[in-house]
Amino acid sequence: MLSCAAKVFCLIEIVAEIYKVETKRVNEAVKNNPDKFPHDYMFEISESEFVDLRSKFSTTKFAKTRVLPKAFTEKGLYMIATILKSKQATEATFAIIETFSKIRQLSRNIQELSIVQDKADQKALMQKSGEMIAELLDDDLQTTDTETSIELNFAVLKFKHTIKKKNK
Repeated sequence: MLSCAAKVFCLIEIVAEIYKVETKRVNEAVKNNPDKFPHDYMFEISESEFVDLRSKFSTTKFAKTRVLPKAFTEKGLYMIATILKSKQATEATFAIIETFSKIRQLSRNIQELSIVQDKADQKALMQKSGEMIAELLDDDLQTTDTETSIELNFAVLKFKHTIKKKNK
């Protein structure tokens, strides 16, 4: 088991706050759908991790609990968002789906870039890819007619694209 610092997770209390539901609703969703939360989606933190969390966050609700809290990994956060019925959980699900869709398309573009020979087609693919990367990094980027250069090195393909954005 990795140490607390090495794990990326979110405690149930925080999940409830993010998705604007009561903690007991998150616990119910997990209890009623155990097959949707394997170990790499959700786990119970260790005693030492819990002690460490208590020392850092002494004013939080879980500081006084007698049971070890459960925590969600990134995959678990998505799964719980699909189960919970709050508006915030639905919005989170949409955002996750849109992001994965963009990443999948970006991956296809990068694969195609290594095959395409026509310079005009390559340039169009690079432009689309650069725009996708900019959207993934910060969809609400507020700039004033400045340039953003993105340079990626994909083993066999070096990719550089400059994006100009104006205020939204």
